[in-house]
Amino acid sequence: MRTEAEMMELIMGVAEGNDLVRAVLMSGSRANPSAPRDKFQDYDIVYLVTSVEPFAADRGWIDVFGERMIMQMPEPFAEGQLCYLMQFMDGNRIDLTLVPVDGDQAGLFDDQLTVVLLDKDGRVPELPPPTDADRWVRPPSREQYDKCCNEFWWVSNYVAKGLWRQEILYATWHLDHVVREMLLTMLEWEAGIRTGFSVSVGKCRKYLEAYIPAASWQALMRTYAAGNYAACWDALFAACELFRTTARRVGEEFGFEYPTDDDQRVTAHLQQVRAETSAWSGSRRPQGSA
Repeated sequence: MRTEAEMMELIMGVAEGNDLVRAVLMSGSRANPSAPRDKFQDYDIVYLVTSVEPFAADRGWIDVFGERMIMQMPEPFAEGQLCYLMQFMDGNRIDLTLVPVDGDQAGLFDDQLTVVLLDKDGRVPELPPPTDADRWVRPPSREQYDKCCNEFWWVSNYVAKGLWRQEILYATWHLDHVVREMLLTMLEWEAGIRTGFSVSVGKCRKYLEAYIPAASWQALMRTYAAGNYAACWDALFAACELFRTTARRVGEEFGFEYPTDDDQRVTAHLQQVRAETSAWSGSRRPQGSA
């Protein structure tokens, strides 16, 4: 696998050797002084170019970056841009965007994790030192807290309904995409409390483990179900218990009232529905029980 030094030399060498490229920017985790360093970090690169057309006319020019495993070319963020997402055989990845120097650059310099690597003409505005401050966890408002609690307990019923009907895909979708999302949101707020709201938990909350109690992390792992009904029930109740304890701590911190009545009523309903499904001893539910 090519080293970071080799990759940066290649990226900069291509830019320096091509008169159409007038500036180079880098963003993402490699520009983030707080991000852990590893060999799988992407190189998020922008080339500011005098014209995109020559690069679009003969796309073989990107072969200079190495043998590709697979590539995507997503829709451009603005008209006239060109984007190559390149995964290479050696494990490196470059996300390269070509932006016309005289075209639409709306938002290009708004990301606080942007550094200037090359500016041949002094076109790029002076940027402050990179920081992930705009990605830090924010304290919840009362409305956000209330909505999170309400959505968690409301959609928990969908999971139970799906398990009762023996529709495991329906049940696990709501568990994974809604119930756990509310749980993770509450855990984010707890992480913020524990760090003075001075950290980012990263894309897909990949750094969350570092900022919550070990017991909470272990409990969170128990909310990920195996592919059977009993495991889904266990995961749902594990999510309920972790949400309850976390939401109470967060509510106490901000003076928000936890919806204990909602919790108790929904939990009793979930227990009743689980008891019914347990009585079927793993067989299909009785006909006509819908």
